[in-house]
Parts: sequence; structure tokens; C-alpha cells
Amino acid sequence: MAGSDSRIRVKQADGVTQIEFIDRNILDEANIQAIGEEIGTIIDSSPKPKLLISFANVDHLSSAALGTLITVNTKIRNKGGKLCLANIDPQIYEVFVITRLNHLFEIKDSTDEALKVFC
Repeated sequence: MAGSDSRIRVKQADGVTQIEFIDRNILDEANIQAIGEEIGTIIDSSPKPKLLISFANVDHLSSAALGTLITVNTKIRNKGGKLCLANIDPQIYEVFVITRLNHLFEIKDSTDEALKVFC
């Protein structure tokens, strides 16, 4: 599914698509656009997408990346699916709190906790 130039790792488990970022810093506009398109393709290929996005490897996130996450969330909700975010660094989580995005997204501390959301 993800090509050699992909910025994400994708795996399927129990009907949930798990996405993990390859880059530690998600700041570059071109990479963010590519990530958005790749996740968009995953959403489009499922009638009712269930996505778990892990930020385990991420140290920095730009506002453009947050915008892409909002778009992804909207696409998933429009298809009756579910999105859960996990493993967000405390400094990055602070940005979610300041922007009140922690109210928009379902956020869990770990991948295991996030997987329970889909049960």
C-alpha cells in the first residue's frame, strides 16, 4: 500500500488501519501534502474507515500538519468511520490543548488504549 517514497507506515489489524509516521519532524509542506493524500486514499478505499494514527516517532508537528489532521478527521466522519490518535509527545499534546483540538480528536496515551476504542 505505502510506496518506497511514503512518509508513513501502514498496517491492518482487526479491521483497524494503523498509521505511523516515518519522519520525526512533520514540518515540510510537500511531505504534509503527500501524507494527507496517502491517508486520503486509505480513507477512500474503505466504506467505513477505522484509523489509528500513532505519533510515537514524532517530535515536531507544524500547523499545516494539524490542518491535514482536521481534514482527515472530517473525511472519516463523513463516511461514518472513526479516528483515534495515540502516543502524542507531551509538548505536541500541549499544542492540541492550546488550539482546543484535544476536544475534536479522540486521543489516547498508547496504541493499545487506542485500539480499544474500535472494539
